Amino acid sequence: MAGFSDPIWLMGLFLIPVLAALYWLVLRKKKQEALEFSNVALIKSALGTRSKSGRAHLLVALSLAALALLFIGLAGPHIPLMQAKEGVNVVLAIDDSGSMQATDYQPTRLEAAKHAADLLINSLEPADNAGVVIFESGATTAAYLSPDKDRVRQKLAAVIPKPGQTSIGDGLTLAVDMARSIPNRKSVVILLSDGVNNAGTVTPDDAVAAAQAAHIQVFTVGLGSAQPVVIGYDWTGNPQYADLDEAALRSLAEKGGGRYFRSVDQTTLAEIYRGLNKEIAREEEETPVGAWFIAGALFLLLIEFWARYGRGRIIP
Repeated sequence: MAGFSDPIWLMGLFLIPVLAALYWLVLRKKKQEALEFSNVALIKSALGTRSKSGRAHLLVALSLAALALLFIGLAGPHIPLMQAKEGVNVVLAIDDSGSMQATDYQPTRLEAAKHAADLLINSLEPADNAGVVIFESGATTAAYLSPDKDRVRQKLAAVIPKPGQTSIGDGLTLAVDMARSIPNRKSVVILLSDGVNNAGTVTPDDAVAAAQAAHIQVFTVGLGSAQPVVIGYDWTGNPQYADLDEAALRSLAEKGGGRYFRSVDQTTLAEIYRGLNKEIAREEEETPVGAWFIAGALFLLLIEFWARYGRGRIIP
């Protein structure tokens, strides 16, 4: 909301009508004194010509307006503007489990996810911070939260597949901790997974509760083809399929104040990540505008100076 940091200065605005009233009283007194002397020359001298009188009124009006702007500027006015200076903490939590080596996404699910994440990082604002967490049987940091997006992209490119299971809760928990590492900023976690939470020490519900407590927005992306995909075979030779738990991912997004997205191929995945930057709810910040009012006061004083002394005019 708009407001003032030092509203006590606004008390000075009460001087404006007082000074205007004093000016009016002085003019009235001059007229009365002039009328007491039945001397036409004296009256003209006291009242002045119409043009001189109008110019005098203009000078007083400019001075009072400048004084009013000065008091407002000193009061420290501020208005809400979309956050730009502070930026946003954006943490990507990417599933790195064995199923991400499936080739229904070209060249693999993991490589497609890395490419899409790279698009998102590259689209962030200059003041934003980015970080990357990967998770399989546990969760680890791939790139620490940093404003150096090029370095984060390099770390992301170096991520390699691992054969573990899927610990969504651990991945989200580590992402939330990373987002909180740079405080006093809007923070967002974008979690991608193609499986079911079947490993780790923290449940997804506990992880999203931590995100809620820290006011961190959570988006989730479910990755998986429309048709079942074989990711391996068990010891008896039976095929193992990637099993996407959409209900769980949708629930995490709803509880985390974000949205759930479903990707069915590398094209839709890239489109999702390309548009996620627009989905981030950037907070409003109070931006001081007192300097604008002070500059306006100085501008009016310059006009008043020019009107008083410009082009050879000298009005006492």
